Order: sequence, then C-alpha cells, then structure tokens
Amino acid sequence: MRGGLIGAMTESEMKRRTMDFSIRLLQLVDDLPETRTVRIIANQLACAGTSVAANYRAVCRAKSRADMVAKVTTVEEGADECSFWLELLSDIGLMPAAKISALLSEASELTAIMVASRRTLLFKNQNSKIRSAATRGGSRTPENGSGCGRPFSCGT
Repeated sequence: MRGGLIGAMTESEMKRRTMDFSIRLLQLVDDLPETRTVRIIANQLACAGTSVAANYRAVCRAKSRADMVAKVTTVEEGADECSFWLELLSDIGLMPAAKISALLSEASELTAIMVASRRTLLFKNQNSKIRSAATRGGSRTPENGSGCGRPFSCGT
C-alpha cells in the first residue's frame, strides 16, 4: 500500500498474504460436511474470505486517499466477517476450535492491520473532508450499488 501503511510488508507481500488467507479459507470450506446449515455458512465464509484478497487489490489501485480509506474499510469489514463465520462454525460444533485457530488468528491480524491503516490514512488528513466521510461509514447499500446490502458484492 502506498505510504508504507502496512509497516514492514510490501504491497506485493500483503497481496500474497491476503490471497493465501483466501485460499486457506476455501480449503476449509471444502473440508466441511454437507448440510444445509454448513452450506449457508460456507457460502458466506467463502464470499467474505475471497473478498479480503480481491478488495485489498482494489486498495492498491485507489484513485485518491478518500478512495483508499473506503477500500481499506471494506477489507477490514471482510476480514472481521470471516472471524464471525469461523467463530460460528466452532460455536455450533461444526468445526473444532483448534482446527480454525490459525485462520481466526489471521483474520484478526488482517482486521487489525486494516484498522491501523485506515487510522493512519485519516490521521494524515485530519483537516480534510475524508475524515468526516469515512466516519459516516461509506459502505455500499442496495440504494448505492452493492445489491445485497453488504459492503462488498458476492452474488448472494
């Protein structure tokens, strides 16, 4: 990401990290049993997980700092959503906590990285208009183009 917002990681390293996260989530989804409940959770997890990598790539192509803040926020929301679905799998007994702990840890780390990146972007622009725009919550809704009300579109 421009400006060294990810700390010691380069843009290409972060792209690889988010892609690896998505791949590992998809492998977990493939290992889940076939039930109606699992199918629902698996679809949501696959959608959220792949959006982390796809939307991080969009961060790297942001056209402005305000655009970057919005896109970083979308990645943050996707990573946090992955945490939710992973916790749910464990809480309802569909996957042992030990089997998802590494993915849950990575989802939490990615969420924290994006939170820190967003804050850095906002701090650098304390007196700009993006601070107020970003704090209003720039998620897309059916009214402004996402279709399903989620901050990213997954076709569900």
